[in-house]
This record gives sequence, C-alpha cells and structure tokens, in this order.
Amino acid sequence: MLSSLNPQTRKRLQRFQNIRLGYFSFLILASLIVLLCFAELLINSRAVIVHYEGETYFPTYAGFYSGKQFGLDYSYEVNYRQLASRFAEEQSDNWIVMPVVPYNPYENHSLGNVFKPEAPSWQSQHYLGTDTTSRDILARLVYGTRTALLFAFAFMICVYVIGILVGCSMGYFGGVFDLIFQRLIEIWSNVPFLYMVIIVFSIIPSDASIPARISILLMVMVLFSWTSMTYYMRTETYKEKSRDYVAAARVIGASTMRIISKHILPNVLATLVTFMPFTIVSAIAAITALDFLGFGLPVPTPSLGELLKQGTANLRTAPWIVISAFGTLVTLLTLVTFIGEAVRESFDPKKFTIYR
Repeated sequence: MLSSLNPQTRKRLQRFQNIRLGYFSFLILASLIVLLCFAELLINSRAVIVHYEGETYFPTYAGFYSGKQFGLDYSYEVNYRQLASRFAEEQSDNWIVMPVVPYNPYENHSLGNVFKPEAPSWQSQHYLGTDTTSRDILARLVYGTRTALLFAFAFMICVYVIGILVGCSMGYFGGVFDLIFQRLIEIWSNVPFLYMVIIVFSIIPSDASIPARISILLMVMVLFSWTSMTYYMRTETYKEKSRDYVAAARVIGASTMRIISKHILPNVLATLVTFMPFTIVSAIAAITALDFLGFGLPVPTPSLGELLKQGTANLRTAPWIVISAFGTLVTLLTLVTFIGEAVRESFDPKKFTIYR
C-alpha cells in the first residue's frame, strides 16, 4: 500500500512513525475509536447472546423481546440481568452472554429506588460508580466520548468544506470578491458566540427531537468557526497561485476548477492535515464547555460536560464522578494533541518542499 504513494508522502508517513509519542497516541486513539464503534456489545443492558430452548437470540441489535418470550410473567421488554440470574439458578441448557458492563447510559439503577451517587463496586458491576441519578458512570463516559468524537468529526468536516470553498475562492480570485468576504468575515467574527447559542436554544421548541437539537447545535458551532480555516486557505491559495505550475496549467487551458482541485489543493495538503487534530480538540473542548454550562447536548444524551458539572457539584460527597470525567477528558485531549504535534512535525513543508 505504501509503495503506491509518492516518495514525498512516504517520507512524511515514515517521519510520523518515527515520532513515537504521536504514533503510539494515534494507535491508542484508533483502537479506542474501534472499541467505541462496538460499545453496545461491551456496555449495554441488553444481552449479547441469549440461548433459550434451542433457539439463539441476539438482543443487542435485534430489538425488542418481551419477557413472555423467555418464560417470564410480563409482556414488556425483558430484564436481561434478571434473566441471567434465573438461568444460573435453573442450571438448564439455557444460557446468556451479558456485556462486560450490563447497564445502558440512560438506565437509573439503584437498590431501594433511592437515586443517589454510589461508590465504585465490583459486586454491583458499577466499576466507576454511579452519578447523582444512579446511572452507570462508565456507560455514560463511553457513550459520551463516542458522541463527542462523532460531533467533533462532523464539525471538522463541515468547517473544512466551508473553509476550503470560501478560502480558496478568496485567495484565487482576489480583488473585489476577496474584499467583500473579508469585511463580511470581520463583521461575523465579532458576533458573540455564547449569546447566539443561548438565543437559539431559547427558541427551539421543547418537543424537538434529540437529533434535531444536536444538528442545530452543530450548525451554530460551524457557523461561528469556519472563518479561521478560511483565512488559512486564503493565504495558502494566494501564495500557490503565483507558482509556475499554476501559470503552466493556465497556458495549456486548464479550467479554474481543475487548477484549484488538481493543482493548488494537493500542494496545501500539509496545512489541511496539520490542523485536523487541533480542530477536533477545539470541537471537543467547546462541546464539553457548552454541556457544562447547560447549552450543549440535550438531556439525557451522555456527555463529558454534564458529568463534569455533576462532579463539581458533588465534589466532596461523590469525588469519583469528577475524577472519572476529568481523567477521560484529559486523556482524550492529550492523545489528540500528541497526534497533532506529530502530524505538524511530519508534514512540515520546510523539511520536504523545494521550490525551484
């Protein structure tokens, strides 16, 4: 696979591998993302596999199974922890495979129906304890981390698309087009972001669905974050369009779209790749801060900011909440930052680019 790449790209990848801190951080984060993709198999109140009276069921992804389907006396969804205990007592051919953490992030699980923080316990399988409403912290952290990463990747894609389109146009065409967009960006950049978030969320209907509220939050964050990438792309495009290869492409009749997409963009790839990890870091930090302030992801969506807010409010009575949330956030941001530093070093144009 590497042999199909051009020599310059191979050198960059080799240099990235030689930066051990960033390379191993990338491997750890990639492994974490793969595990998060299959979080339902590891952390879930539904069983992974149920074998009952000669038939095998896969409740994790198959959907709803009532208690009567497994010989219980109720028609609502089966409690798989209860079913596992029953199978263990019967000592029959029926068996069940439960996830490592048999709780989902939305489930309130408390003995005696008193919802309060519970300390970490191996016996109850709350390995990091529970939060103020008796929800499993490990489940909330895993699903909250996945939500934050998905949000950050979607944010990065949207920002890059807008930044590349507007920035390349400003740098390539220049003139009046460039001046108009510069003035518009200067005006837009002075609009207070937090006030706009408060205003937007105050007018969203209370019955709006969770995906709709998350989409609106993403849209608002993108609208206030694309300007920085636009300026970088404007500068790089303005610099590259004066190179000899662009003049040669014009002479042979290449269209504007072809010059930008096939000639200029590949030569500013280093800038795009370098800023990717830092864009993800800024998105995770922003969504966590908004969650902490109460203007982020809608309740009851798992989020790191919401756990941090609970932890700071119960610092003395339930310190395990803030320790778990803060440790997860710091670890995640540290890994992405190390990757960003390694990418910036390995894609440094001063080490590989020669203009003649």
